[in-house]
Amino acid sequence: MTILPIDSGRYGSNEIRKIFDEENRLRYQLDFEAEVALSQGKLNLIPLNASNISEYCSPSTKPWIHYGLTSNDVVDTSTSMQLKDALEIIEPKILRLISLLINKVRRYSTLPSVGRTHGQHSSIISFGLKFAIWANELSHHIERIEEGKKRFLLCKTLGVVGTGSLMGSKALDVQNNVAKSLGLHSIEAATQVIPRERLAEAQFIISLVGCTLDKMATEIRNLQRTEISEVEEPFKKGQLGSSAVPVKRNPIKSERISSLARILRSFSSISQENISLWHERDLSNSANERFTIPMGVILLDEMINSMIKVIEGLSVNTKKILENINTTKGRIFAEFILEALVKKGIPRMSAYDNIQHVAFETLANDKDFKEAIMQDPSIGANLNKKELRIIFDPNYHLAASIR
Repeated sequence: MTILPIDSGRYGSNEIRKIFDEENRLRYQLDFEAEVALSQGKLNLIPLNASNISEYCSPSTKPWIHYGLTSNDVVDTSTSMQLKDALEIIEPKILRLISLLINKVRRYSTLPSVGRTHGQHSSIISFGLKFAIWANELSHHIERIEEGKKRFLLCKTLGVVGTGSLMGSKALDVQNNVAKSLGLHSIEAATQVIPRERLAEAQFIISLVGCTLDKMATEIRNLQRTEISEVEEPFKKGQLGSSAVPVKRNPIKSERISSLARILRSFSSISQENISLWHERDLSNSANERFTIPMGVILLDEMINSMIKVIEGLSVNTKKILENINTTKGRIFAEFILEALVKKGIPRMSAYDNIQHVAFETLANDKDFKEAIMQDPSIGANLNKKELRIIFDPNYHLAASIR
């Protein structure tokens, strides 16, 4: 019986879900036990012929299975093994998304568009700059993942309270050898569990990537508003936007990304709550981690897959982008008028007040801002035709964003 939508295959790719299914979870644990036994055998801690783990162990080898370990050594290290394999799937997908965004940057870097602050038209922006910012932040997430691996892809074989007492002076040798064999990092110091700061960092990075995807999705959703209409998610032939309204083309993939990002942020909070455990360990972290770790990775995979589809098929309405610049009838160029007047020696606040007066008057009376500026004796008289032409040409204001 399936209960969660992850179990039904609704979210996450098959390859990512497979890592966390029960059968593979057991395989990771057995692989870990086998590597520990092999390392112990080579170091003469247990008989070398006892360093094989299989379903049918001989009577002579059974006493040496799990020697010197505690169950959480198995749980924590196998979790690290799962995270390692999951990141090998996640990272190339992030890089794929970055590549798609860079293509958008190249295509739209010279396209002027409305820059909005507080939901208001503010100034001119290169439309390609939106994609460049997203690509840049995602590249930093790759850096965070790579840098963080040494802190959260960890191996622990030090037993009940982290002393490795049953393995004596060779305890750290066993752990280092197993860590190297599994492609993990040997924990420097631990109790019965790997310190939960390590998993909190992993969960934070997962949620942070999700936040960037949410930021992208929110911008796309806003730009797809009917009254803006600058972009549109891909919409397949035969797809229904609304069961009741035939004309709707809803940004459902972006909305899904935003929805799942909220779950990831909650997981990060939970992982921080898990840091403070009693003494050398308690079980207050255990139950929730069975949800947060696999679900966090699987949902992030789903979000990245969805955003790749959105960016791949994103429709950009260049005509509407250019039209929207003129929505305020020239008031969007106020910043550049102020700059020009200041350069001519007019006090900033005096110029500011005059421009604001003209802007508000044209807004109230639905008049053209450029014409009003030219006719205003305190402003227009200080600017010649060439200067005004440059000021009111959006292509002159892309500056560093086109590099």
